[in-house]
Amino acid sequence: MLDQWLPRNQTQGVSAADASIVFVVKSLLYPVATVLTLLLCLLTWQETLSGTYFLTAVLAFFGAADLLDVAHVNDGVGPGYRGLRDFFNILFRWVFIVTFIWLLLRLAGLSGQMNGMVLMSWTLVTPVVLWSGRLGARRILIKRAGSGRIGTRRALVIGVTDIGLRLAAKLREDLLLHTEVVGFFEDRELSRLPPHEGQRILGKSSQVADFVLANDVHVVYITLPMTRDARVLQLLDALRDSTVSIYFVPDLFVFNLIQARFDLLKGIPLVAVRESPFFGLFGLGKRLSDLILATLVVALLGPLLLAIAVGVRLTSSGPVIFRQRRYGLDGKEIIVYKFRTMSVTEDGHTQYTQVTRNDVRVTRFGAFLRRTSLDELPQFFNVIEGSMSIVGPRPHAIAVNEQYRRLIPSYMVRHKVKPGITGWAQVNGYRGGDDFESMRKRIEFDLEYLRHWSLQLDFMIMMKTASLVLLDRRAY
Repeated sequence: MLDQWLPRNQTQGVSAADASIVFVVKSLLYPVATVLTLLLCLLTWQETLSGTYFLTAVLAFFGAADLLDVAHVNDGVGPGYRGLRDFFNILFRWVFIVTFIWLLLRLAGLSGQMNGMVLMSWTLVTPVVLWSGRLGARRILIKRAGSGRIGTRRALVIGVTDIGLRLAAKLREDLLLHTEVVGFFEDRELSRLPPHEGQRILGKSSQVADFVLANDVHVVYITLPMTRDARVLQLLDALRDSTVSIYFVPDLFVFNLIQARFDLLKGIPLVAVRESPFFGLFGLGKRLSDLILATLVVALLGPLLLAIAVGVRLTSSGPVIFRQRRYGLDGKEIIVYKFRTMSVTEDGHTQYTQVTRNDVRVTRFGAFLRRTSLDELPQFFNVIEGSMSIVGPRPHAIAVNEQYRRLIPSYMVRHKVKPGITGWAQVNGYRGGDDFESMRKRIEFDLEYLRHWSLQLDFMIMMKTASLVLLDRRAY
């Protein structure tokens, strides 16, 4: 196939500075915009950047760089659901940063030195500035790329694999990376390859080095197994005589990934295949939001809780609060609280009989509580004590867990987080039912929640739960 190659020695004008433009914008947009917005607020209220305000600016810069992460200017943003989701993501994280800074200054005795109007206006304006800045940065970078001011990077993909095909598709879709996928190199016969319609196969891996030198290639992506395979070693050795950038693209999608990420342990690279999303500041943010919201709910609904307790006591004999053993974080046993709705009090430890429609065990008042989900309100005390979260996979009775953990793959992975009062499965129509198919779908949604968790996703689930409580006719 070498005789089909058309030499391309002319350069596209790619430079290290051009290649790093998008990275710099993504890394600095949020922290710089946060500090500039604070300066604008100080000018508006005739304050100077000194003392407490200077400390606030420093804390905000590093807080935005860490908690807000990079600005995903590669992703499309705009009106509609996705744009709203992006805005709420920024808003939730920003509120956490401001709350942390304010508490820190208050503990240090410095909060009294700040103008309340500066802090309020900065808090309200910054999320809008950050979201608008992300949208504006994307448009500017796309315009710059379209004008040819950012050179095109020419890339090769080694290996017609599933991950290689996905990578090529993503590179072609991303307007900001401005990468031209020239084609693939593959050693296998065509009959052994996955479907690859329209993809150019330029030759075998032994021919890559010659092609790179003859065709001004800038990046090589290797999607072969990361082993001491002779092909990989020969390829790396052959490319030593070029300035091409080389990336290994490990195929981690063969695993059931939960919060996959790369990390370093004293210089040793690690790949997290399955981990809780609530680590570091994310875990603290989740816990603070749970504690604040649960405390507000208990305070506001105190009279209702008391009225329900009286109703349970007057309409049937037995305890007001039903306590059931369930699995919590890391599979450890917890006690979940509910208003008693049945004449029996199975704790679910060794056996559990699922409630059915028109179940004779359900009291008349209990049927009303179950239909409106008011029986779940005591679980806000579980949230306050720390055994549950407001949003998360619903806890199952221990007997149910023991039954299905052997039947459904990755069933126990849902216990990498605290169980919730409501969850992603529940707002998608899988609130009850312990048949195999219902349980399988519920676990599927629980794992999807773990993969894609964010504070704005929690907020969306809460809002959807509130709208479904009074409309769900399948509750019994």
